[in-house]
Amino acid sequence: MTDMALSQAVDDLAKAFGSNPLAVIQRVELALPPLSGDATAVETYLSQAGFSPDTLRAALEIKRIAGQVNVLVHAAGILASLPYILEPGERIESLSLGAGNTGKDFDLTTDRRVGEFKFIAWRGGPESIRQNQVFKDYLKLLWDETARRKQLFLTGTKEALAFLRGGRALDSVLSKDVHVKAKFSESYGDRFTKVGDFYRFVESKVEVIDLRQIVPVFAVATVPAEGPSAEEL
Repeated sequence: MTDMALSQAVDDLAKAFGSNPLAVIQRVELALPPLSGDATAVETYLSQAGFSPDTLRAALEIKRIAGQVNVLVHAAGILASLPYILEPGERIESLSLGAGNTGKDFDLTTDRRVGEFKFIAWRGGPESIRQNQVFKDYLKLLWDETARRKQLFLTGTKEALAFLRGGRALDSVLSKDVHVKAKFSESYGDRFTKVGDFYRFVESKVEVIDLRQIVPVFAVATVPAEGPSAEEL
C-alpha cells in the first residue's frame, strides 16, 4: 500500500467516523431505525454522513496494516533505545527489529552485550502468557555462551521481577514450549520447582533493565496493554 493510499484510507474512515467513532456508531444506531422503511432515505442519510463502499474498503485496509503494529512498536522501541544503551565505541554486530522469530539469536548483539526487548504493559491479575514469554527470553539470554553482558530490557520491571522472584511452578511456566522445557530439564534436572528459587540461583547473570529509567520517551509514553500476540512484543 502506498503512502498516498494509506492516507486516503485514513481520510475515508475519518470522514465517516470522525474523532469519536463509538459516538458516531451510537448515533447511526439511533438514526437508522426510523428511516428503515424508506430505502432512499437510508441511502441519503448514509451518503450525507460520509458512509460509502469506500468506508468499508478503508476499514479493511487499515485493519490489515494494524496487524503489523506490534512489529512496528518492537522496531521503533529498539531504535529509540539504542542511543541511550550503546556505550562509546560499542559496535552493533546484529539487530533483529521484527517481533517474533527472525532467525537471529537476539534482538541486539554488540561486541559487548546481547539484549532482548519486551514492550508490554502488565494488566494486573493473571499474567501467565506474559510471564512465560519474559521467562523464555530470560533463559535465552542466560544460556548464551559468550562472555558478553546479558540484558533483558522491559518497559517497567516491577511486575516482571515480582514474577521472577515469586513462587509460580516452573512446570507451569515451561509447559507451553517443549524445547525450552527439555533444555531446562537437561541443564538443571529437578533441582528447581519454583521460578523464584531458580531466579535467586542465576540472578546475577542477566540484567533486567527498566527502559523507563534510561530512555526519556518511555518515561512519558504509555505502552498499550494489548492482547498478547504469538511472541508478545
